[in-house]
Amino acid sequence: MNLRLSALALLSTALPALAQEVNIYSHRQPELIQPLLDAFTAETGIKTNVAFVDKGMAERLQAEGDRSPADLVLTVDIARLTQVVEAGVIQPVQSDVLEANIPETLRDAGDQWFGLTARARIVYASKERVADGEVTTYEDLADPKWKGRICARSGLNDYNIALLSAIIAHHGEEEAKAWAEGVKANLARKPDGGDRDQIKAIAAGECDISIGNTYYLGQMLNNPEEVEAAGTVRPVFPVFTDGGTHLNISGVAMTKSAPNKESALKLMEWLSSDAAQKIYAETNHEYPVKPGVERSALVAGWGEFTADALALTEVAGHRAAALKIMEEINFDG
Repeated sequence: MNLRLSALALLSTALPALAQEVNIYSHRQPELIQPLLDAFTAETGIKTNVAFVDKGMAERLQAEGDRSPADLVLTVDIARLTQVVEAGVIQPVQSDVLEANIPETLRDAGDQWFGLTARARIVYASKERVADGEVTTYEDLADPKWKGRICARSGLNDYNIALLSAIIAHHGEEEAKAWAEGVKANLARKPDGGDRDQIKAIAAGECDISIGNTYYLGQMLNNPEEVEAAGTVRPVFPVFTDGGTHLNISGVAMTKSAPNKESALKLMEWLSSDAAQKIYAETNHEYPVKPGVERSALVAGWGEFTADALALTEVAGHRAAALKIMEEINFDG
């Protein structure tokens, strides 16, 4: 009996040292991050396991507590990063590598989350039906001249909530509500689908413009099944009347429970490396956060833009108010 107990004790002691894997809860679609994870495993030998968690990530981690198998969370929006931090399910990470690779403005001051890629939320405009310079600001989208010409995904979508949060930060809740009502009044149809679907709707002549993330257009232009539709639109980088183009990030954070902390840190640091940032740029057409890493040729061809100077944490702080506005005006109704 004593021999058996001793053997079990030795085994339990050895397991952590042998664990060469990272468990990930991801808001990002698995196919978007798999090329990165495959490259990481090929380079390090560390296996990755991904669970796609579309909603309720913070609640899930809270419910699992110390028993959670998750080491890292990958998210698609600053507000979701803020949510997991505020839920108390994340631990700070001190890393010279992360600090060197990721600009201070794109990581948490308390080292609880780190931006991995950036994306601009822009206007997709019909090449045939929208003239150059016809839309220049986000505020323009509420102008009655666009009545019946705008397509949109749900107003409750994280990306649209983040944009409305930025409108609130710039102009206050009252003006932001009026703006959202103006955009709703200009819709050509009821909000439906994702950003890609809005491009397809423009190609089909259902509307002339829509709002979407830059990388979706890049992905469609490199997809033989979608390139024709994507070719009917051009990217327009609007600005706020008192600012720049709205930028958001994807990011990573380490869970408080992280059973494979050492391997998880290696993955976090690797995702900020030149190799990973290049994969993000070339495969997903996202903007690298590490200075010096080139954009994909396609994205670089869209030209330069001035990112809005608002701190992302400030934008995230208006999420609740933005969500309330979208529900009050029944944007999706």
